[in-house]
Amino acid sequence: MSDDNPHSSRGSAGKSWLERIASIFTAEPQDISDLQDIISEAQMRNLIDTDTKSMLQGVLDVSSMRARDIMIPRSQMATIDIDDDVADMLPILLENNHSRYPVVNEDKDHIEGILLVKDLLHFALNPDNTDWHLRDLLRPAVIIPESKRVDALLKEFRQKRYHMAIVVDEYGGVSGLVTIEDILEQIVGEIEDEHDDEEEHDIKKMASRVFQVSALTPLDEFNETFGTSFDEEDADTIGGIVLHAFGHMPERGESIELNGLTFKVSKANSRRLVQLQVIRAKESVEAEDG
Repeated sequence: MSDDNPHSSRGSAGKSWLERIASIFTAEPQDISDLQDIISEAQMRNLIDTDTKSMLQGVLDVSSMRARDIMIPRSQMATIDIDDDVADMLPILLENNHSRYPVVNEDKDHIEGILLVKDLLHFALNPDNTDWHLRDLLRPAVIIPESKRVDALLKEFRQKRYHMAIVVDEYGGVSGLVTIEDILEQIVGEIEDEHDDEEEHDIKKMASRVFQVSALTPLDEFNETFGTSFDEEDADTIGGIVLHAFGHMPERGESIELNGLTFKVSKANSRRLVQLQVIRAKESVEAEDG
C-alpha cells in the first residue's frame, strides 16, 4: 500500500541533530564518560560535525569546572585606580580594549566597583559634566568564591544580567576575575572581536622596548622588523618558533628568552598562541639610539 503522507520521504533526514543523537541511545547514560562515548559515536556516524562535538564536549567540561579553573589570574587583571583621571585611564583602555574594568583602591584586594567604558565616555565626552568623580560611575562588583561552579555562574550571569565577577580565595583576597565571555569560550571556542582581528595582522610598538605582536606574524616580517635571524625552515610564523622553544602549549603570562628578546604570552587558548608581548633588551635599544 502506498504512503500518502507527503512528509514521509524526508525520513530521518528531517530530524534535528539532537533528535538524531537521541536515536542512538540504547540505554540511559550512567555518567559523564557514557555521554562522551555517545557524542563520539554520533560524530563518527556523521550525525554531528566536529564543531558540534567540540561544543557538546565543552558543555560537559563546564559542568565540572570551578571559577578557579577559568579565571583571569590576579596578576593579569587590567584595573583602574579610583583616583585616576581620564588621562591616566586612556593608556589602559587603549591597550586592553575591554568594555569593563575593576576599579581598585590602593591594590587589587580592595575592589571599589566595576567601571563600564560606555559610562565613562558618557561623562568624559560631555562638556557639561565637569563636576564628577570616578566613584560616581561605578557599578557594584559581584564577588564569588574560587569554588563557585561555572555552570551555576553562567546561569547567574544570564538571570541577573551582569557580565563580570571578582573571584576571591578562602581568606577574602582577590585571586582573579571571570567574565561571561570566558565561560562561553569554554563551550564554543575563542570568541574574537574586531580588535582581535586587527591585532592578528599588526606589530604594534607599545613603548620604547615593548611590542605587541600577533603569533601569526610571518617569520620573515618578524625578522625584518626586529633584526633577528630565526630560521624560516623551522616555522612559518613567530608563534611557531616560540611554541617550539617552550616545548609545550604555554599559558598566558609565561615567558621565554630567545635571541636577545623576551617573549611573553599575552593571549593563548588550548589550541594555539594568539598574541605575544615582545620586549627588546635595553642594551640593544641604547645601541640603536647611539
